[in-house]
Amino acid sequence: MRKIKLFIATSLDGFIAQPNDDLSFLKLVEKEGEDYGYDAFTSSIDTIIIGRKTYDYVVKEIGASHYDNGKRDVYVITRTERPDNGRIKFYTGNIKDLVTQLKSEAGKDIYCDGGAVVVNELLKNDLIDELTISIVPILVGNGTRLFKEDRPEQLLEFISAKTFDTGLVQVYYKRKK
Repeated sequence: MRKIKLFIATSLDGFIAQPNDDLSFLKLVEKEGEDYGYDAFTSSIDTIIIGRKTYDYVVKEIGASHYDNGKRDVYVITRTERPDNGRIKFYTGNIKDLVTQLKSEAGKDIYCDGGAVVVNELLKNDLIDELTISIVPILVGNGTRLFKEDRPEQLLEFISAKTFDTGLVQVYYKRKK
């Protein structure tokens, strides 16, 4: 069965964005030739689930080709109807129904790329199977928290941790069944 895998970066104090959806703190750990395992990770997936704000930010900063490489389906979770664009589908339905459908289909694993609303909705429904969290060495003070309140406790199994010379620490956990 396909798994939902979270691969996301956060500040040490738990924020995935500063106020006004500012992700510039992520640039602190950019280093030529270092992708923190992103290419290896994305080779294991063929579907992406992403929130609309995160999608819009990445398209603006990097370009649509970051997601739409012609080899994977992208589901942008949104409250506003938008026409699909190739393999990019704007999904306004129930995320649990979408994930249940996707997990039942053949294919590689499914990448959750944020944002916080999508991550926490998946956690509330116990749908995230693996978490890779890259911790950026900064305390940003406020913004968008990765983990919100009002979700059930979930026990995780520690798999690994890796440190990088930029100060980034990447932790990898699996959901205990």
